Amino acid sequence: MIIYVWILIPGVTCLLNVARFAPSSLVIPVRTKIKIRLPSRNYDSLEQQQKQLKARGMMIPEEKLSQYITITCTRGIFEPYIPPEGDARMSMLSKEGLLQRTEKLRHTAKSYTAIRKIRASDPDFRIKTFAEKAQEIYIEAHNNLANFNEEKLHTLVTEHCYPEMVHGNEYKTIRWSFLESLEPPRVVQVRCPSLLNEDTLYGQVTVRIHMRQILAIYDQFGRLMYGSEQIPKDILEYVVFEKHLLHGTGQWRLHDKIVPSWAPPKDPLIKTIMIPGPTLTPSEA
Repeated sequence: MIIYVWILIPGVTCLLNVARFAPSSLVIPVRTKIKIRLPSRNYDSLEQQQKQLKARGMMIPEEKLSQYITITCTRGIFEPYIPPEGDARMSMLSKEGLLQRTEKLRHTAKSYTAIRKIRASDPDFRIKTFAEKAQEIYIEAHNNLANFNEEKLHTLVTEHCYPEMVHGNEYKTIRWSFLESLEPPRVVQVRCPSLLNEDTLYGQVTVRIHMRQILAIYDQFGRLMYGSEQIPKDILEYVVFEKHLLHGTGQWRLHDKIVPSWAPPKDPLIKTIMIPGPTLTPSEA
């Protein structure tokens, strides 16, 4: 703090009236120390501390250590469905067929429990109609992947599935088309566990899709890497769809894919390499 002291000096001409002599003033700043009493640290609770600070005219803003986070999807599959070998077509008279039937009954009981939890948040959910809806989402997502409609693709696939679908496709051309369904799509498993608490509820539905499609992938130079545009191919896939049930604008989206252990291996990519030619001299070039 600075205190100004006025000192009168006789014999100095007054600037306001030069006709007569008058004492003038000189301003000299003088520094002084002001003691500030800090509040006592002896308090039992946060409310008592705020009360002491408020009595002294001081207030400490509240520090919020907790932060809100938004989880739009999960990181994977809660309980991956294990497709039975041979697509569950073994005879019930055999030991393997009896084990398949027992395992199917156990999964069906869990699925009915999950369906009731999903209907509590989504009354329009029906198993009979969901399979067709899921196949439409699957077809639309792959059409937008071929056209690389990024904005539309985010509404059809989850944040977990999006990087896996678009990885490595920057310099490739994809030709994909759906021809027909070889079998009607059907729901094989439903799961609805809570992630952290009862307020974060996610539903996952596994759908069996058996269809005929055309897929061809070209590299950046227009050379065929995989598939063919003239030869259709039959595929059998187990696709997982997910929805954030307690979210007001949540919708079912493509989340992941389950590959059975007994599935045949995929065709390898056709890779092209450059074969260096003979070294030419400047006169031969």
